[in-house]
Amino acid sequence: MDERYPPIEPYEHGMLDVGDGNAVYWEACGNPHGTPALVVHGGPGSGCGTEVRRFFDPDRYRVILFDQRGCGRSTPHASDPATPMRHNTTHHLVADMERLREHLGVDRWLLHGGSWGSTLILAYAERHPDRVSAIVIAAVTMSRRFEIDWLYRGVGRFFPEQWDRFLAGAPGTPRDGDVVAAYARLLEDPDPAVRERATIDWCAWEDAVVSAETKGAHNPYGDRPSAARTAMVRICSWYFSHGVWLEEGELLRDAHRLAGIPGVLIHGRLDLGGGLVTAWELHQAWPDSELIVVEEAGHLGTAETRHHVVRALDRFAAGG
Repeated sequence: MDERYPPIEPYEHGMLDVGDGNAVYWEACGNPHGTPALVVHGGPGSGCGTEVRRFFDPDRYRVILFDQRGCGRSTPHASDPATPMRHNTTHHLVADMERLREHLGVDRWLLHGGSWGSTLILAYAERHPDRVSAIVIAAVTMSRRFEIDWLYRGVGRFFPEQWDRFLAGAPGTPRDGDVVAAYARLLEDPDPAVRERATIDWCAWEDAVVSAETKGAHNPYGDRPSAARTAMVRICSWYFSHGVWLEEGELLRDAHRLAGIPGVLIHGRLDLGGGLVTAWELHQAWPDSELIVVEEAGHLGTAETRHHVVRALDRFAAGG
């Protein structure tokens, strides 16, 4: 049974100048007078989608979505090799979120997202805890360096053939070398054919990691439109090759700043891309959180995952 709400369209949208020559796309759906909620998409660089709107009761929520710098409808777009990346970091995105909150006149908002989105949510909430009413995360990550290394190397023990192809896509990189940084360099190559090949190879690896979940029915990374795919890979490799500009373990270390913010963490036990240990450690450090383990789910989630997300958002709909 699909417990999500019917599809809805934005009642307003706009472009917000966030400085450094960047403009961030945003949109609002649901009830303009409802409980404010911000959707923080994954990737980094995936852009906001439409289906996530359906997790929110449109009568009770003012749902705000935005495309992070360089992706989706935000400008300039990272698929354009002329777009500089130096003004696209975790700290820039946190500042963009706060600027968007001020622009829209929101006092406090609920934050919802998953995967990379959870890292950005935690970074924002730990910096601006007084602006966060609640947090709902599915597929918890903190983008620590060992988590990044697991996703782009360690999990290769389950997919050795595909990982060898991924490594081969960055010629000259030793098996114990920094394959993520190697791909980041390829995405800055002046030859468009080199950039395209690297994008395809990166997405093939990402699709391999979730292949047990998709059963080959689709490729959630490789099937994206060309520009969206290129931007995502360029941004992903840029962020992860820099350890997302956070000190190792910073988000866990500073989880005490989340005290008083209720949170629901939902994680699949079979998430090969990001182990349950990350959600568990965060839950232990954040007493106001609840951890829900979905036994049969992986990184992309299942109907049960969606059930828990909708249930948690319904619980917080009144702002409590």
